[in-house]
Amino acid sequence: MTDIRQLIAQEFSLSLRNVNNALDLWQSGGTVPFIARYRKEQTGSLDEVQLRDIFERYTYLDELGKRKEKIIAEIASQGKLTAALEAKIAICLNKTELEDLYLPYKPKRRTRATIAREKGLAPLADWIAVNNKPQIANISLSSEAEKYLDAEKEVETAEQALAGAADILAEQVADNAEIRAYLRKYMFERGVFVSQIKGDHPEGSTKYEMYRDYNYGVRKIPPHNVLALYRGEAEGILTVDIAFEESEVMAYLEQREISTKSTTLKEFYQTMLKDAFNRLLKPSLMREVRSDRKEYADMESIQTFEANLRNLLLAPPAGRKPTLGIDPGFRTGCKVVVLSDTGKYLQYEAIFPHTGEGKRKQAAQTVKDLISKYQIELIAIGNGTASRETDQFMAEVLREIKLQPVKVIVNESGASIYSASDIARDEFPDLDLTIRGAISIGRRLQDPLAELVKIDPKSIGVGQYQHDVNQKLLKQKLEESVESCVNYVGVDLNTASKELLIFVSGISSTIANNIVNYRNEKGAFNNRKELLKIAKLGKKTYEQAAGFLRIRNGDNPLDNTAVHPESYQVIKQIAKSLSVSLEQITQVSDRLKSLDLTQFITEDVGLPTLQDAIAELEKPGRDPREQFQYATFTEGVAEISDLTEGMILEGVVTNVVNFGAFVDVGVHQDGLVHISQLCDRFVSDPNEIVKVGQIVKVRVMEVNEKLKRIGLSIKQV
Repeated sequence: MTDIRQLIAQEFSLSLRNVNNALDLWQSGGTVPFIARYRKEQTGSLDEVQLRDIFERYTYLDELGKRKEKIIAEIASQGKLTAALEAKIAICLNKTELEDLYLPYKPKRRTRATIAREKGLAPLADWIAVNNKPQIANISLSSEAEKYLDAEKEVETAEQALAGAADILAEQVADNAEIRAYLRKYMFERGVFVSQIKGDHPEGSTKYEMYRDYNYGVRKIPPHNVLALYRGEAEGILTVDIAFEESEVMAYLEQREISTKSTTLKEFYQTMLKDAFNRLLKPSLMREVRSDRKEYADMESIQTFEANLRNLLLAPPAGRKPTLGIDPGFRTGCKVVVLSDTGKYLQYEAIFPHTGEGKRKQAAQTVKDLISKYQIELIAIGNGTASRETDQFMAEVLREIKLQPVKVIVNESGASIYSASDIARDEFPDLDLTIRGAISIGRRLQDPLAELVKIDPKSIGVGQYQHDVNQKLLKQKLEESVESCVNYVGVDLNTASKELLIFVSGISSTIANNIVNYRNEKGAFNNRKELLKIAKLGKKTYEQAAGFLRIRNGDNPLDNTAVHPESYQVIKQIAKSLSVSLEQITQVSDRLKSLDLTQFITEDVGLPTLQDAIAELEKPGRDPREQFQYATFTEGVAEISDLTEGMILEGVVTNVVNFGAFVDVGVHQDGLVHISQLCDRFVSDPNEIVKVGQIVKVRVMEVNEKLKRIGLSIKQV
């Protein structure tokens, strides 16, 4: 078999050297963020997506190779392994095709065919197959079948003998790899998903109304439709099937399997083939095709979820500023917390601005006092119940004071999950759930990434059918996305929570906990080298993690950059060549840009590393996320009943799905911008046009208060 690494290099059109180096680094414990960022010389600057594709393909092919070895050994033990079969197995690159090749030799539970063999009918089946030839026109099946009558084996008539022989031949047909491959492809290319709503669900009574009389080609069906069909079926509302021209299938089988001109034998084969298809082939192939479409839908949905999560995690932070976090409510009041510029919890107050004029005035005074006392610069209001009413109340308060904090409605999805979690209890053991939720809302505005890593990504509300997809794969992909985002931004070593540190390249939960404990006991880190004093943090972990950890105002200015410690020496040489100190090197960006970097290339430090280092020195400690912006909701529009067709509103994209994007326009119900309303041209992927967190202007196209549906358009604004 072709070497796996060579095969991957060919499949991805990459150099074998780069693939080898990437796999060696990975197998020796290198993380994807580390390899992508700090080992560009070895990999030819492969990015994270390419590296993950390589590693996933390697894992697949490695598992396939191990499976091949087991299958070859099993077939050989049966004495049935031929050179031709072994060659077919060797070149096979698909798990489904491999299992097709193995199927005739795979140990089976007792089937009708095995029972027929136990009754001694295999020679009869062989005789029938041998006589299935064009030159044999006349044949007596009954006469031959009578030779196998045996009352003790319950074969008492010729019909019973022929039925047993047919069972054996039917299983052989069903186990044929070429037949299975052809019919699988036929169902995939020509099959149609069809669904109906069961009779006990009258029209308009279910959310699956569009699937009442639905049909869509198997090959082209959108992934969200697949997941909706399967969910509706699982809930007992829909019947789902795959329809195709069975006459075409039978014509293929007969043309392939029937050679005889004998009418008797031909009729026998036609009956046998129909049984082989209906009883054996059709059920298993239907399951395989459905499973294939499920995997496809899962992958597409997970990729959409990944993109949304990445955009949400990388949403621009409002920054290190004193903040009010508000979890709004009507009868139970609004929970207000004060956070320092570093997110430290300082004070809590409950206010009741929506329960009478007297309490509203009292609430206003409380807010004014907090803003004045703590010099508040940011106000984060959760977007749940009473959010718009609280937003309007805060606008009234701010009009009466000189200090004007930035007021933002923040998506609070998952805040309640966080507030009841072990993480929240560890952080704030003495605080009520609702107070913890308000803290989470406030911190999300200050730094979305640092706060959202504490919440299971599935609870953040940016997925599509996330509970219907492969949960193991979803968990893996979302964790990869979080890891990628955390390392892309970098982490402040002296303020990061344990939950944030866990996602730093190379750092385990134990080491993250040890870092926090060390910091609590010894105080702030002064340099990256101190990390080596942390229990269980060895040289390998230090290598993987150091470049992603930042220390502001530490001993070495390079510790507040993404320059890896292993490159410090060459940076010192660059500073010396420019006759400046390390502290001054960030102030001579023009001279850095014109520098001939080739003179500093060494065996360990190549041009890509030098170029990345210079880019860091030009903007040391910079946050790679975009500039902070926020949506301003239209005053007087707080409920769905306030909407009218034709309105132009500002909103924020809360979720992107395969069929469009959901936008919060401030009425407690997100509106849908269908994919056809995103742009004047054809759009295959909504992520090409919008992303989660983006501020957009939309036109109201449709309002259905009863169903709580809002249709929006971006292209008609």
